[in-house]
Amino acid sequence: MASKHWANVSQSLEGFQVRPSTTGRIVLPGVDVVRAGRAEPFLDSPPTLSSATVQWGGIALENYTTPAVFIPRHEHPEHFLHLVLRGTVKYEVSTKGRSQRFTSRPGTIFLLPRGTVDEVNWTGPTQRMAVAIHPLLLTKVLEETAHESDVELTEHWDLTDGHISALLQEMTADLDEGSPAGTIYGESLANTLAVYLLKRYATRPVTPIVCKGGLPGYRLKLVLDFIANNLEESISLSQLATIAGMSPHYFSELFKQSTGCTPHNYVLVQRLERAKQRLRDPKCSVIEAGLDAGFQNASHFARIFRKLEGTTPSRFRADNVLRARS
Repeated sequence: MASKHWANVSQSLEGFQVRPSTTGRIVLPGVDVVRAGRAEPFLDSPPTLSSATVQWGGIALENYTTPAVFIPRHEHPEHFLHLVLRGTVKYEVSTKGRSQRFTSRPGTIFLLPRGTVDEVNWTGPTQRMAVAIHPLLLTKVLEETAHESDVELTEHWDLTDGHISALLQEMTADLDEGSPAGTIYGESLANTLAVYLLKRYATRPVTPIVCKGGLPGYRLKLVLDFIANNLEESISLSQLATIAGMSPHYFSELFKQSTGCTPHNYVLVQRLERAKQRLRDPKCSVIEAGLDAGFQNASHFARIFRKLEGTTPSRFRADNVLRARS
């Protein structure tokens, strides 16, 4: 099986590493493959978009625009998803001693368990998305899989799945927008994707239990206090789930039942409220208000503030200063 094969191979790899973040999450450096025992980028050309700067826990996403290309033999050290965004072209896959020919269209997906060895020849230009999924994302997302050391996925080379496509494109949209809620929204989407893969494409499908009743009051208070005290930091879904003492999936479900909104929406709203509070202080600059609320930089803060509040931070500040003086 692929996971057993990878367990043997991984002991001899040189250069391949995943990074534990300062919060204990596994952060993938990018979408890498293994050739001759060494980690290399999935494609030679640099991605047009990457999740590397956001550092989602357990998943890496990269977008590429490429001409016709031959991708030589390689091994996937993580579970791998590949989505064609544009390009109706023929491609040939060589794996497990056989060759298969297909025609890609927008929406064509590869779903490959880690340890898959293949080479692919693309006969025309494509725009595509490549995603690496660390095994822990699948085993830690549900209580039902928390005791597993690995989860096997089924292999697909010419798959169409609208749910996977929608989740991956929403993750791309979050990156395009500068991840206004921080890492937490991308990680929420990644966890939703993990649960879906477990239900639909695991060799032993898992059905999550139905969550009811919301978070116990003391756990909810711990989470809300943590958010309030750390808005200027990057707050991850795994952090909040750990504080609540449960898996990310169940935490997200119960948090929404308790508060009426998802964790990432709650964090974003709290950041905006913190920013507005700081903007009402005439001694606080717009830049300081944005950074204190956890936004990445002034332009990012201004763009998100205008989108959600209908005005710029500068105008909001000026209006409130005038109102305070009158």
